[in-house]
Amino acid sequence: MNVTVRAAAKINLHLGVGAPRGDGFHPLTSVYQAIGLCDDVTASDDESGWDLRLQVSDWIDAGAVPVDSGNIVTRAASLLARHHGIASDGHLLIEKAIPVAGGLAGGSADAAAALVALDRLWDAQTSDEDLLAIAAELGSDVPFALLGGTALGTGRGELVTPLADAGTWWWVLVPSLEGMSTPEVYRHFDKLFPDASPTPPPADELIAAVASGEPHRLARLLRNDLQAAAIDLRPDLGLLLDEGEEEGALRGLVSGSGPTCVFLCESADHARDLAGALMRRGHGIVLVANGAVAGAHIVGGNHG
Repeated sequence: MNVTVRAAAKINLHLGVGAPRGDGFHPLTSVYQAIGLCDDVTASDDESGWDLRLQVSDWIDAGAVPVDSGNIVTRAASLLARHHGIASDGHLLIEKAIPVAGGLAGGSADAAAALVALDRLWDAQTSDEDLLAIAAELGSDVPFALLGGTALGTGRGELVTPLADAGTWWWVLVPSLEGMSTPEVYRHFDKLFPDASPTPPPADELIAAVASGEPHRLARLLRNDLQAAAIDLRPDLGLLLDEGEEEGALRGLVSGSGPTCVFLCESADHARDLAGALMRRGHGIVLVANGAVAGAHIVGGNHG
């Protein structure tokens, strides 16, 4: 038997960051959107133990993705197996198209896909509530990767509530061949903003813009409190945002902790035109994706 599950990259339409709590985590108010740039995870029977393999798109450095116990997918398998008191046997193939360390939660997408695939492979029949709890143990973005769509994240981002979303949103993404460390960006945020409020800025106006389906309204309200820290560490990101807006993007934004930059467009045609303009400016990897799309879901498999 095998089962293939697809999980989407996420972007943050709003990322409000508060001062770090006593446990070191930053309280967040985030509005996530899942976009049509996806990884596939295929789980197959393997009674001899655990095996993890990787295939990557040509713009991804395979060496940046561990295929041992350091991969979040292996941790996901262990937590799910422990929850049910079973062995974490199986062969997993990750087919990656989401950039690594790019601020798009590709690892979280893989973890969510693995949870869904292994739950079906092992016939574990895990409840949605338990699956979300296991996802939250794995990382702040994993519960959203299960849910997909557009959603509000609070706490460390792991408490997820679906939002009304009337739009089909078109994005141009420019990934970087050099990833960024999320903890380093947060540390730099703390250095730049030592007097940050313990309460992250709310997202009410942006949530209303998402519900309206109006791209110009949404563009005005996009927010990423980590953007200043990311650009201070990588000034080239600021130059890229300027280029995208000069070429007609409604708005450019660093995605999450970076370094991927995303540009909101009016339509599919507008997005394709902007992608072409950025490629002519010498950016070799430019992607077009729409949102919002579904969370981790089964797209193939057999019961042989």
